[in-house]
Amino acid sequence: MSTEAPERGTGLRAVYARAARESGFLLAQLFVAIAGFVVLVVGLALGIPLSILVVGVAVLAAFLAAANGIGGFTRDRLRRLGYRLEKGSVPTAPAKGTWLRRSFRRLRHGQSWMDLLRALLDFPLSIATFVLTIVWWVVGAGSVLYWFWSRYLPDDGDANGLAWLLGIEGAVAEWVLHLLLGLAMLMVAPWVIRALIAVHVGLERFALLASRPAKLRERIDDLTASRAAVHDSEAAELRRIERDLHDGPQQRLVRTTMDVQTALRRIDAGDPDAAKEHLASALEQVESGLGELRALSRGIAPPVLADRGLAAAIGSLAGQSPIRVQADVAIPAERRLGLARDTAAYFVVSEALANAGKHSGASLVQVDIDETNAGALRVRVSDNGTGGAHPGKGHGLAGLADRLRGVDGTLEVISPEGGGTTLHALIPATGS
Repeated sequence: MSTEAPERGTGLRAVYARAARESGFLLAQLFVAIAGFVVLVVGLALGIPLSILVVGVAVLAAFLAAANGIGGFTRDRLRRLGYRLEKGSVPTAPAKGTWLRRSFRRLRHGQSWMDLLRALLDFPLSIATFVLTIVWWVVGAGSVLYWFWSRYLPDDGDANGLAWLLGIEGAVAEWVLHLLLGLAMLMVAPWVIRALIAVHVGLERFALLASRPAKLRERIDDLTASRAAVHDSEAAELRRIERDLHDGPQQRLVRTTMDVQTALRRIDAGDPDAAKEHLASALEQVESGLGELRALSRGIAPPVLADRGLAAAIGSLAGQSPIRVQADVAIPAERRLGLARDTAAYFVVSEALANAGKHSGASLVQVDIDETNAGALRVRVSDNGTGGAHPGKGHGLAGLADRLRGVDGTLEVISPEGGGTTLHALIPATGS
């Protein structure tokens, strides 16, 4: 991964503004490094001898936590400069336990020990970068202004400068040579400062290597939980479909069959008027059954999603909604984002429209779908209804959140009472 921070501008002013911010980091980092080194020395000096006592465990754990905090503070400062650094792991606090258990949890935290080592390495590094930063800027600026302040130097008659060393005589030559040297140093100063920053970034990335096993375990736990949530959601959806099929369309088909059979008997008996009544009842049952089948299909991805893409599927949902829907899908029809992501986005909109139609009392629903710069699929569905929706109140939104977890997505529900409902779903790109 590149250590270079994103440019905030391309002009000379932006380059030197960034160099000023990074120089400020290097100068201030010396004092942060001193604090870290003090924590290292005092923590080891007190913690190790006292470790034979119970209190020594707590003392060592406290200094480890301080070293971990200083490391995290430095990484946060680098992130604010625009450098990409992952978050370090933190020890999980026990649900129940004494300070001793929390102390042992800290002692088993690899990132805290790595940050203690990082404090040892950061101290000499910060001294070196502090000195180089000051020397580079001061010598560069001083050389540019040499023509001004050199007149105040004592003249002992034997002073020999840079020009004399190069075999050039005269004060003007000395001024010009210092001016050129100073300008050269100031011109390359932003890149020198950036190189010094890159060394600090490299040290922080080295320190973060200790978090990778913990991050991997956390990722495995998240994937296991998300897959289990998807499985539970799919099983619950299947049970809903089975139950609704039995209670709805299946019963209506039985009723339709009975009405048609009765109508046929009435026709054979020469009573067409009675037959018409039963046929009308059968037609009513068929229409009601079709409506229930459409409602059931809300939990099943339609063929149009795979055949014509997400935009066409959202358009089909909008056309079937009893509420007026304005859809803005900024995804080209020919572009495919992957069936899993398309399906997840489709169900977000489907569930949102279903909830709006049943509970919100809304007259308008706005659907917006686009991609972020990182390639994540962003879905926003808002209505002007009564609000008050919450993922914990029913299976619909809760099941939708579980479904999104299966593709590493997130769901945010904003639904104040009387203020409408807005669903924000973010589905990351594959592999992100």
